[in-house]
Parts: sequence; structure tokens; C-alpha cells
Amino acid sequence: MQKNTNLRLIFLLVGLVLGATAVFTQQLQTSSNLVKAQNAVELTPTPSITPTASSTPTATFTPTPTATNTVTATITPTPIISPTTATSSPTPTITATITMTPTATVSPTPTNTPPPTSTTNLYLPIVTFQTEPPSSLLVPIHVSATPPIDFEAARADAQAQGLDIAFNKIGFHVGLGGNTQGLDAWMEELDAAGVPFFLKSANNAEPLYEAQQIMQTSGVPHTLVYRDARPALDIPAYHLEPSVAAAQSWQLNRDAFPPELDPSLVWIETTNEPNKNEAEWLAEFALATAQMAVADGFKYAAFGWSGGEPELADWESPAMLAFLQYAGEHPDQVALSLHEYSFDTDEIGYIYPWLVGRFQMIFEICDENNIPRPTVLITEWGWEFDHVPTPQAAMEDINWAAWMYAAYPQVKGAGIWYLGYGEEFGNIHNEAQKLIAPVKDYSLSNYFILDPQDQPVDTSLLAPLPPTRIRIERLK
Repeated sequence: MQKNTNLRLIFLLVGLVLGATAVFTQQLQTSSNLVKAQNAVELTPTPSITPTASSTPTATFTPTPTATNTVTATITPTPIISPTTATSSPTPTITATITMTPTATVSPTPTNTPPPTSTTNLYLPIVTFQTEPPSSLLVPIHVSATPPIDFEAARADAQAQGLDIAFNKIGFHVGLGGNTQGLDAWMEELDAAGVPFFLKSANNAEPLYEAQQIMQTSGVPHTLVYRDARPALDIPAYHLEPSVAAAQSWQLNRDAFPPELDPSLVWIETTNEPNKNEAEWLAEFALATAQMAVADGFKYAAFGWSGGEPELADWESPAMLAFLQYAGEHPDQVALSLHEYSFDTDEIGYIYPWLVGRFQMIFEICDENNIPRPTVLITEWGWEFDHVPTPQAAMEDINWAAWMYAAYPQVKGAGIWYLGYGEEFGNIHNEAQKLIAPVKDYSLSNYFILDPQDQPVDTSLLAPLPPTRIRIERLK
């Protein structure tokens, strides 16, 4: 009996120990599951939003939209887009659409009326990187937003990530007469928004003087260019030694420079579409002129080469490399003046990059020779010498070209040809005038995020694809 009692006590104790162990194990398992659940919640990644453009690195956006109904809401989406290797693709544009459904209020007598729903098109003007920014952006990110845009905030945000922003650099070329209606508003509104503009003028200092006054007041770094188009001033004396011809040309152009213009703010062009067969002579001429202009406190734009000129081999001659070296070392005082035309109103990217975008080949030559990329002014830009497309078609082309030029900080701007008058230019002044308002609106509602460091030149990355117009028959 005693023995049985002892056995019962032993079994009871073993049962208690086993029971306690089971409870402890269950609690431990429960705690472990809870920790796993918490970790699962904490480690759940933010939902990703993948844009349709394949070449665009990504970003996190924090907008504050406004509903169109009476409900006020602040919505903060956090899309995350991982940077990818850029490939040839259409100009990327960041947009989003959200639907806001306010909480329904149930009255004492409910009805079958559904809660109101409003849809707002949301444009994302500020872009921030949630993770480490990409080591480089091979192509700019195109951001489209409803103005007014806080460009300073956008710039600060980009610079915090080691990036920067660029604006639409396409402006206008003016002259005597013509049709410049709306040009003052274009200058004033862009300046007020902090958006730099590009303006070139031949034989007419008045528009540049107005722009200069605006610039002196605001400090916005607009790019202004003046040329005296009289043949005696802009055709060099090829029969002379380059240095002698340069001294003669510089004295004539310097003395004719309008006194109301500030040479520290307004670039001066002394030649226009010179003889491409004299490229080496012109290189020596340009270097001598540049040195005199810098000594006199001017900003000098050399050459004014016609579209598609000169031959690429001409940029590699010893004399031309010497000029490029000097220009690269004086980016605020010496620039290349180039003309880029498609010579086709149907297609701005015709045989790209041999016409529009040709400047990239000069940069490639500079890179190969360890020369700093020089400042570039596209002092004439467009389609044909006597026509521009309709505003809708032109803006499709400008949308691509603005993105392409944005990739290169050294390109300061391009002037649409032509708001001035000339019998040989037909009605182009009235056609081009129709672009002033849409170009202004585009400049106020678009900007580009880019890596400010020079990227290797790869023209294929910036090739014009839809929505830029390309004639299908030329692709066959």
C-alpha cells in the first residue's frame, strides 16, 4: 500500500512536470509566433509603383492634392521605383491619378444614395529618393506638374540626393521687325518663376535690354546673345592671317556692341555660318578673338556654324583642339555657337544625331582628348529657314529636344528661328509667334532631374522616339 502510494506520488509529480513543460512550450511558441508576426509587419515593404517608362530611375513622391468636391483630404502616396539601366525609350513623364472617397454620413433615415466619389489628376512636382540615389542618371527624369511649381524646393530636394534640376532651354531668336507679341509676357512669367530663358537677337538690342533689366533685378541666370548681322562685321577676312583678321573683326564688333547692353551678361557673336572649308583657319581666328574678348571683359560665342557643319574631323585638328581647350577652361566667357536644324518640318529628329543633337559628337571628341566640355549656345534652332510646324506638332518636337538638351549642363539654350522679319524667310515670324505661349506654358510646367556630373556620350540613349513625331516611312 505504501509502495503503491509512493508510485502514485511519483506519477503525479511526473505529470505535473510534463504539464508545466507543455504550457511553457506553448507560451514560448506563442511568443515566437508573435515576434515573427511583428517582424513580418515591420518588414513588409512599401508597395511599389512601376512607371511605364523603361529608362527612368525612380523616386518617392509626396504630393498634396485637392479634391474637386467638398471633402478636403491630404493623400501621401509613397511609390518606390528602383533605378534601372537606361535604354532608348520615350521621354518619361511622371503622373498619377487618385480617387478619393469621403466617409459617408448616415442620416436617421438612410437612403440608397452611394457616397460621393471624386477623381483628381495629380501631377507630382517634387521627387525624392527613399533609398540611396542611383550612382548616376544616364538620362534625365522628366517631371511634369501643374504650375505654380516650387522650383527651389525641387532643386533643393534633388541636390540633397547629389542630383540637380534643369529647365526647358528652348527659347527664341528675334531680329528687326517681325512678330514678337507675347515675348514680354514669356520673359516676365518665366523670370518670376525662377526659370532661366534663352534669347538671341540680331541687329536689335531692345529685347535683350529688357531681358537684361529683368535679369539684373531677379538674378535669374538667363542666357542672352547679340549679333551685329552687317556683312562687314560678321564675315571675317579670310585672305589675312587668322590673328590679323581676328584683331580687325574684334575691334569692329566690340565698337559696334550696343552701349546699353552689359558685356558681362550678354554674349557677343562675331561670325555667322562661316565657310566650313576654312575650319582650321577659323579655329585660329576664334582662339585669337576669344583671348581678346576675355581680356576686354566680354562673353564671346565663336563660329555660329551652320546646321550639320563642319565635318567631325575638323574638330580634331590641332588648331581646333587648342580652341576647345581654351573654351573649356573659360566656360563663363567663351562658348561655341552652333545652329541645329532638322531641315524638315515633319521631323525634328531627322537623321539624329547628325543635325539636331550634333553637339554631342563635339563633347565626345573633347572627352577623348581630356578637354573640358565647352559651353554651347544653339543660337539658331528649328526646322526650316522659312517654316515652323503647327504649335501642337512643334511642342511634340520640343518636348523631346528639351529632354535631350537637359542631359548636358554645358548647353545653355537654343533659340527657335525666327520671330524677326525678312522677305526671304516668308511668314515664319507669324508662324513662330504662335509658339511663344505654348513654350512659356511648357517651361512653367516641366523640368528635368539629372546627374550634374558629365556622363559618357551615348547618343542612342537620347534618340527621339514617340511621343516625338517620327515619320513611319523613314523607319521602313
